[in-house]
Formats: sequence, C-alpha cells, structure tokens
Amino acid sequence: MIVVGSVPNPARAQDATPPPPSNSLALFNRIQSLQAQLQQLQGQIEVLQHQLNQARQADQKRADALEARLAKLEHTATPASSATAPTPANAGTAPPTPIPAPAPMSAADTAAAQSAYAAAFKALREDNYVESARAFRAFIDKYPQSPLVSNAYYWLGGSYAVTQNYKVALAAFQTLLQKYPHSDKAPEAELRIADCQIGLKEYAAARVTLQAVIKAYPGTSLEQRARAKLRNLPAAHGAK
Repeated sequence: MIVVGSVPNPARAQDATPPPPSNSLALFNRIQSLQAQLQQLQGQIEVLQHQLNQARQADQKRADALEARLAKLEHTATPASSATAPTPANAGTAPPTPIPAPAPMSAADTAAAQSAYAAAFKALREDNYVESARAFRAFIDKYPQSPLVSNAYYWLGGSYAVTQNYKVALAAFQTLLQKYPHSDKAPEAELRIADCQIGLKEYAAARVTLQAVIKAYPGTSLEQRARAKLRNLPAAHGAK
C-alpha cells in the first residue's frame, strides 16, 4: 500500500517566517531617513553653488563694465588746465616704496580690509574719482599685506588717470608691475601705462610700451587693443 505524504502548504510556510526584529526595522528606517536628508542637503548645496557662481559672474561683469567705462572716459576726456582739473587727494605723493612681506592678517583685519576696499570701489563705481583715489591710497597704506593691494593699485591708477593726473597714475601702474608682476591686473596695467604716456604726450615711450604688449600677449584682445592704440599714435617725428 502506497502512503501519500502530506504536501507542505506554502501559505503556512510563509506564515511561519518570523518577522524581522524591531530594532532592525528601526535601523532600516533610520538609514532611509538619513539618505533622504543627505539628498536634500546635496540639492541645497548645488543651489548655493549655482547662486555663488552667478554672483561671481555678475561681479566680474560689473568690474569689466567699470573698467571699460574708465578707459572710455580717459580717451574722450579733453585736456584740462591745472586750475580746473579735479585732483585726487595726495596727488603729488608717489606710491609707497616696496617693503618686506608683513605678517599674515588676522581675521578682524581681513574683514576690515575687505570693508575698506569695498568702500573705495563703491566710490569709483559712483564716479567719485577723487574719493576713490583717496580711499584706495588709504587702503594700500593701512593694509599692505592684503591680497587686494595689487587690485587697489590698479584702480588707484585708474582713478588718477580719469582725472587726468597721468603722472601719478603712471606711477601707480608701474608700482603694481614692480611689486606684483604676477597679478591678474598686471597685463591690463601694462596697457594703461601706455594710456598715461599718451596722456603725457610721451609718444615715443608709449610706442615702446605698446610694442612690448603686442609681443607679450599675441592673439589676445590685449594685443588687438595695443595695435589700435599704436595706429592712432602721432607720427614718429612728432613724438617727444
């Protein structure tokens, strides 16, 4: 006689599986929650990075627009007499001489320097060139260790040049190149030196400066601008 064995009931076998311990379920839920929070934080970081990039681009565009405006004002301004030309404070003072590298700035000094630089740049942006020259000069004298000093020399020269104080502007640009030859502003300062020399009617010196810029920066907008200025120089026989 054949005895047929009982077949296991799948439903009963499933019911027999013990549920996961409560502490494992809590840990699983905790991990899920942390992963959701991490994804949320990553999204917020991406948004902040995008906003920061936009702010940096906007600042750069404003600086470029201001620089173009200064250059335009220098080229369109008519010569002014010494009696009527606005003269920034300390116009007769030469730029400071090179000094040994000072100690690193404290956090408080760094914040104060950034605030002073922002105030000077605000005056420049508002076309208050006398005040901007005074403020950039004060910034350089008070915070010589700031990484913004090279930029301050550049905008100091720009403030003087717009008010047709070409000699003092020239000294500021030259000091920038001497003390900070690797500054981001150094290439532009070389071209601005030529502008000052043209303003002083030192055409022979301007020609040498422009030719040096053309040689140093081939294939760039700087070269193109230097060539345009070179074409507009008076003939060699009229140079000083």
